[in-house]
Amino acid sequence: MSGGSTNNNSNNFRRDREAPVDKDAPRMNEQIRVPEVRVIDQDGEMLGVMNPREAIQMAREIGLDLIEISPGATPPVCKIGDYGKYRYEIQKKKNEAKKNQKTVEIKELKLRPNIDPHDYEIKMRSLKKFIEEGNKVKITLRFRGREMANMAVNTRILEKVRGDIVDYAKIEHASGLEGRQMNMIIAPLTKQEREKVALAQSGRDAGMAVKTIEQPVAAE
Repeated sequence: MSGGSTNNNSNNFRRDREAPVDKDAPRMNEQIRVPEVRVIDQDGEMLGVMNPREAIQMAREIGLDLIEISPGATPPVCKIGDYGKYRYEIQKKKNEAKKNQKTVEIKELKLRPNIDPHDYEIKMRSLKKFIEEGNKVKITLRFRGREMANMAVNTRILEKVRGDIVDYAKIEHASGLEGRQMNMIIAPLTKQEREKVALAQSGRDAGMAVKTIEQPVAAE
């Protein structure tokens, strides 16, 4: 009988020794040093508030651990379960969340001051596609030779871009002249910003409709 007890104690000691020292890992068994805990059993049933030593003993009697799952609660919430399996499930969820996170890329489009209107439309379609995919876009306007002498005229293309994107994007950053080029970083609108744009657009549409109705009818 005493031999079996010694063996159980040895297994429990080894289980605690194998607990990771990762500071972000949930605490288990003797690592839980609080006066009392709220305990959930391995089947999800609430057992109530008790001394952690009592809860640890209950867990060990069925070959499981006491795992602290909500340290910020009062008192902390612990669950009886397999610590290794619990850590595995947590890591699995983290990996899935990380995999589903979208990486924002910065795409680049290069413009010239005298870009052909057809080429400009193609560039703008690409810009809108990148923005709709959740990416940012870097617009680079490059100058050659004498184009540097008439900047007021040759930067109008950037103002046109500003006006053409107002419904779906915003200027996040615009640099001054750097060498022979100017840059703008364009980012997608947030949900709130899109709602404001839609509201403003509906207001403009309503105003246009009222003006149309109020136009005097020519006398016959």
